[in-house]
Amino acid sequence: MTIPASFIQELIARADVVEVVGRYVQLKKAGANFMGLCPFHGEKSPSFSVSPTKQFYHCFGCGAHGNAIGFLIEHGGMGFVEAVHDLAGQYGLQVPEDDVSPAERARAASQRQKQATLTDVLEKAGDAYRKHLRQAPGAIEYLKGRGVSGEIARQFGIGYAPAGWRALASVFPDYDDPLLAESGLVIVNNEEGKLSEEEAKRYDRFRDRVMFPIRNVKGECIGFGGRVLGDEKPKYLNSPETPVFSKGRELYGLYEARAAFRDKGYALVTEGYMDVVALAQLGFPNAVATLGTACTTDHVQKLFRFTESVVFSFDGDAAGRRAARKALDGALPYATDVRSIKFLFLPAEHDPDSFIREHGAEAFARFVNEATPLSRFMIEAAREGCDLTTAEGRAHMTSNVRPLWSAMPDGALKRQLLSEIATLVQLDAPALSELWASTPGPRKAGGGPAQQQQQRRHDEPPNYGDGGADDYYPDMPPPQDYEPARYENDSKPKFQQRKFTGKGGKRWGGKFEEPIEPLRGRGTPPSRPDVAVRLLLSNMAQWEALSHELHVMLCDLPGQHGALFTWLDSQLHEHGVQPWAALREGLRGLEFEPLAERLMSVAEAGPVPEGEEAQHLADAARELASVLDFMLEELLKKQENEAIAAFGKDPDAPNRFRAIQARRLELRARLRSSGSETA
Repeated sequence: MTIPASFIQELIARADVVEVVGRYVQLKKAGANFMGLCPFHGEKSPSFSVSPTKQFYHCFGCGAHGNAIGFLIEHGGMGFVEAVHDLAGQYGLQVPEDDVSPAERARAASQRQKQATLTDVLEKAGDAYRKHLRQAPGAIEYLKGRGVSGEIARQFGIGYAPAGWRALASVFPDYDDPLLAESGLVIVNNEEGKLSEEEAKRYDRFRDRVMFPIRNVKGECIGFGGRVLGDEKPKYLNSPETPVFSKGRELYGLYEARAAFRDKGYALVTEGYMDVVALAQLGFPNAVATLGTACTTDHVQKLFRFTESVVFSFDGDAAGRRAARKALDGALPYATDVRSIKFLFLPAEHDPDSFIREHGAEAFARFVNEATPLSRFMIEAAREGCDLTTAEGRAHMTSNVRPLWSAMPDGALKRQLLSEIATLVQLDAPALSELWASTPGPRKAGGGPAQQQQQRRHDEPPNYGDGGADDYYPDMPPPQDYEPARYENDSKPKFQQRKFTGKGGKRWGGKFEEPIEPLRGRGTPPSRPDVAVRLLLSNMAQWEALSHELHVMLCDLPGQHGALFTWLDSQLHEHGVQPWAALREGLRGLEFEPLAERLMSVAEAGPVPEGEEAQHLADAARELASVLDFMLEELLKKQENEAIAAFGKDPDAPNRFRAIQARRLELRARLRSSGSETA
């Protein structure tokens, strides 16, 4: 999708930068220009100038400058395309798109209209919740008990959802409107016997809860979080995923905290709504919170639109360390030389609110200042469980740290860390760099018999086709005259399969054969997501060892696979590592239970011989690594295409494309290197 340059020029000419900026900054006439306090840094005397003749803004204090589109990008945290659409909408203009069909354009317009409509519905509900709070003494007492003032409650738009099943019916006369369910405000439940006939179909999702509106960067309400007043479960309840709300991309309090990021110099990422509200009350309005999920790369990227310094705050217990490890994975790709990323671990008995109340704001500020830098936390995470007094322990750390270090953008920080890592593992930096450059990576098979089997599974020349080994299922070594199982996909095979020869130094013949007809009676071959499901349900500990990027990739898979992996991630956060028997019980009644049962019935068919458990787990880990490598390469291809589509609209698109392409080519080279090795 490309927006014509002529339209962008017309839009800038049509828009009034004074009007656009004036919606967010109080401006006063000063000669030919308008002046106000700069929204990009804290100041007491106005140095922010907006010129109606030049249609330009400039801050003489911090140097920020640009046009109306640039202001929406910088102040609103929008992408280029989003800013163009937002500004065009303000002036009643339709954004033309050169390479978009009329049907696609109509679908996009319909989606934007739906999003605007859902936001209106949520805003109306938010107004009603705030009115209900005034007549809810229990909710008011709860907020006062947590030290929340009326001013802070108004700033965050806090409200109260009454205890009745259908309180929103008084707000929305048409309670059967599908938009109420689509926005997540109303639950449609056809179960019999639980409610009266009148209430059986629909009831409010949020009941008897303090309500926290979740706003996007433009200040629009896109969802809610509700907290119970007592000890009922669940303590917190979020809006479901909707066309306007995705918890993996949104941060609670971001809209309110943007200006404070500049005043305080950093963003503080916490774990809950009340942390954000309490911190704002206690002098730290620069706090935001993830919405009941691990910190993602989308969260980190969004934060770095507003600040160059981020501090993640977690509890000091095992769950807090796991959450910090997820945040590390999300932050590493953005750890440039000019950014600061730190990890703050509070004492186990404290959250930010209680720590400040007991020790004071200055003590908390010092605690933040002394937080663990990303470089140190990365090293600590990599060396965990490794005995650096032994060669084996140092080799283990080398394997652990490589994917973390590789995820960082090139720069002085990354190169300094290479030297630090090399010292810890008792190698010099050039030797470590050469080692990593000459081997496929920590997932590469070694030289033992089991490892040789794994290598033979990928024994294909590097130029057999673009898909290549992607189309093989790396299962057990094939017997004589065996046809390699084919992955199930929507496209035709990218190369012709070859018969197993069983002769010579390689497992596969050197010539291409005619396509082999599928063997009858074997059933549908497994897809890569199928294989990943089977392996991860068989050994849940492997999920915890995967990078955040792989977690996101698997959870974002379409259909039941993505839903199952999302559920598996939630189980790890709530209950830790569980065996398949426990997971099976948790799956009862869920839509993806049949998928899991079908795949695990195959896994359970052959018991592991006694004494071979460790080897079995190692082989399964290598098999999972191989499957995920192929899936990741496909994802990187998709991201490359998305970056190409953004050329001309997003100034960062060329750099993003080059970075993604370099990663994909490195991954492809590793796969080819592994596949071309002889036994």
